[in-house]
Amino acid sequence: MIAWLLTTFSAGLFAIFLYQWTTHPFFWADLMYYLKLRRFKKAMQTRMRKGVVTYLDSFLHQARKSPHKPFIVYESQSLTYQDVDKRSNRFANVLRAEGSLKTGDVVALLMRNHPDFICIWLGLCKLGCEVAFLNFNIKTSSLLGCLQSCGARSLVVGADLVSSLEEALPTLKAGEISLWAVDHSAPRHGFNSLLDKLETVSDEPLPDRPKVNVMSNFLFIFTSGTTGHCKAARVGHLKAIGSMALLWLCGATAADVVYITLPLYHMSASLLGVGGCIQLGATCVLKKKFSASQFWKDCVKYDVTVFQYIGELCRYLVNQPWVPEEGAHRVRLAAGSGLRPDVWREFARRFGSVKLREGYGLTEASRLMPFELLKYDPKTYGPIRDDSGRCIKAQKGEAGMLVSPLSATSQFLGYAGNEAQSEKKVLRDVVRPGDVFFNTGDLLLCDRRNFLYFCDRVGDTFRWKGENVATTEVTEVLGSLDFLQEVNVYGVTVPGYEGRVGMAAIILQPDHKLDGGEIYNHLVRRLPSYAWPWFLRIQTSPDMTETFKQQKGKLVQEGFNPEVVEEPLYFLSLSQKDYISLSPCLYDDIVSGKILL
Repeated sequence: MIAWLLTTFSAGLFAIFLYQWTTHPFFWADLMYYLKLRRFKKAMQTRMRKGVVTYLDSFLHQARKSPHKPFIVYESQSLTYQDVDKRSNRFANVLRAEGSLKTGDVVALLMRNHPDFICIWLGLCKLGCEVAFLNFNIKTSSLLGCLQSCGARSLVVGADLVSSLEEALPTLKAGEISLWAVDHSAPRHGFNSLLDKLETVSDEPLPDRPKVNVMSNFLFIFTSGTTGHCKAARVGHLKAIGSMALLWLCGATAADVVYITLPLYHMSASLLGVGGCIQLGATCVLKKKFSASQFWKDCVKYDVTVFQYIGELCRYLVNQPWVPEEGAHRVRLAAGSGLRPDVWREFARRFGSVKLREGYGLTEASRLMPFELLKYDPKTYGPIRDDSGRCIKAQKGEAGMLVSPLSATSQFLGYAGNEAQSEKKVLRDVVRPGDVFFNTGDLLLCDRRNFLYFCDRVGDTFRWKGENVATTEVTEVLGSLDFLQEVNVYGVTVPGYEGRVGMAAIILQPDHKLDGGEIYNHLVRRLPSYAWPWFLRIQTSPDMTETFKQQKGKLVQEGFNPEVVEEPLYFLSLSQKDYISLSPCLYDDIVSGKILL
């Protein structure tokens, strides 16, 4: 009887599994990922019961567990978890004794990638300070705006960046901002030095490390968003501890050596990358700056097994000439976000031994979140609502605005000093009265198999001839032409027309010329006419952010006026089926309406 029941039960399970396999081909992959998430949640709950509840707690846990394990490898240096723990203690003791820093103080950090960036950051965490990561490329006005918005009263600056503060120094001194240089002596009047003071202080832990409210703010990370102005996004402790799981979810282990070339002021490097290494107890190979030509050589030199990417990093790699090291490395995994489909295909063809793990996330919101895709208005960039005031969900196969419900465990702490921008990111009464959602500003598409695809930023998608044009789609189409190295698509306004017409800033491959006729024929075959870029701008170098995202604001503002744009401009002539040089006379005919688009 028991044998019959077991046989019958097994047959029933087999039938269920067979049904799921045939009707949902990705059922098993989804199930395994779901179980992995459950396992991670259970592990986190166990660690939290043991007092490991913050980013700093996680680091200290690994420092106790594996004190002699290499944590940071930088050029010829190798620091163990214990080394970093003790050095961060020294920084904490100096800054408390000499800088009078205490719990709740906001300290801005302006440094390039270096082990001391991490040591100072952890030292400030041990003091209970909130750290603001500054982009070392920003200019004086932006820097001062960042300090004001987050309320920083102290600024720690790398020795090689002190000269960049020359113009800002009078304002900083007038505002009584305490200035610290990561140097052995004060580089100029008004600065305090840090490194010389480390030799005279203890490397023992602070006797009274402050308690932390896990629902409070941990970091300030600055994001330009669609406005072009820096916004101080608050990153809470829950967000930080959750971000540390990415590498583990992608399949990395404690035995991996993770190569991080992205700037540490960006959360992808600091929270997902370095934090991911801490979560695993892995080793981080930190690079001062990304170098496509040196990439595979470094991977061989440091025995790298995992690397982190974002934006166009992988595109730079596939555009590099072949080197012997790209076939001699041990890299097995690449984890990141923002990889375009055409680059993904080429990367997989050339570096097939490296598994790609593409994710999605935002500085302001959680990565592991429920979501909705909503119909949106391309003119107002807001959601479309029905007669009852509720938002309308996008259909399968239709690009929709990604939003996520906010709760105690899925927070949006807002932008410091900018309540108006914070409120713009919040949607209310989305599905039912009283609910609150976070508006990511991204457009995603869900296909019939429930795969999600990033389409565009809401502000990047433009409307022309009554149709929505996704810049990513046009970029991918143009990018498949072998004589184009870089493509950046955006919309520009033309007097007398509604919406924005397509324009593309392109970089030609070395030793190649512009073939406007081939571009025209390619567009005819691949895109509807409303999506064609009517104007081309030939560049010699791309406008990129430090995280390899294409800059569009300045390009949109300059438009296609040959008296404003110094680079060569071309116009699509339908009669000639070619792109022709855009002269001032031709420009005048377009804006006056003599030539119709």
